[in-house]
Amino acid sequence: MTNPPPLPHVHVEMDGRPATADDLRVPALFGFGHFTAMQVRDRRVRGLGLHLDRLAEANQELFQLPLDGGRVRELIRHALDGAGLRDASVRVQGFLPPGEGRTRVMVTVREAATMAPGARSLMSVPYARAVAHIKRPGEFGQTYYGMLAARAGFDEALLTAPGGVVTEGAVTNIGFWDGTSVVWPDAPALVGVTMALLGRGLAAAGVPSVRRAVTLDGVGQYRSAFICNSQGMAPVRRIDDVEFAVDGEAEALMGRLESAYGNVAADSI
Repeated sequence: MTNPPPLPHVHVEMDGRPATADDLRVPALFGFGHFTAMQVRDRRVRGLGLHLDRLAEANQELFQLPLDGGRVRELIRHALDGAGLRDASVRVQGFLPPGEGRTRVMVTVREAATMAPGARSLMSVPYARAVAHIKRPGEFGQTYYGMLAARAGFDEALLTAPGGVVTEGAVTNIGFWDGTSVVWPDAPALVGVTMALLGRGLAAAGVPSVRRAVTLDGVGQYRSAFICNSQGMAPVRRIDDVEFAVDGEAEALMGRLESAYGNVAADSI
């Protein structure tokens, strides 16, 4: 009998101290909240301000409470020290348990991660997240459809709204290349930090980046497609039965994207 691989080590802190069993009851029993996930390299993060803004805006909308960015940075630094890591995957979550008047902030730190190389295949599914602009834990639908996609031999699920409107990947944003511009689906979806940074970097490089309605029956008109999240980016080779050439033009697009992202300065935590 083959033993399963060991679970990766995760360092968890709640409000700046190692999480206790009582602390972990908060996400286990009252998971309503929000989060952001980032990749830290040498204690620096690209788009740190966007991550902090995401947390503050979600906290205000959900709990009607402020969440100070300086406090969050301090909590991240403390958790990195506790984990003994300078390169890491960091997740910051905000919760407001019943009866409490201050947001509880949980920071988890684990080994750094990078998106695996290679082109991706996506299976479209009829699912769109409610309140899509807020990043939050416990997304049953995304996990369920991602599992179905994997069982069908695909790398990820592509979420679609009624009418086959493309929104986002289960754990990524998706973009298309029409030969002159990067096209982001104009539909309710989370604007990922990597997506936002790519938009800035592309604009600085003189590459147009636009929002446009994209439907499943129209994806074949695009020359290339790609996905992105905090772990990186990858070309798309197939959406359902629609094939995308992963050729020189697609490689050139990925080069532009990587350059646009790489030219964004990282911020010290």
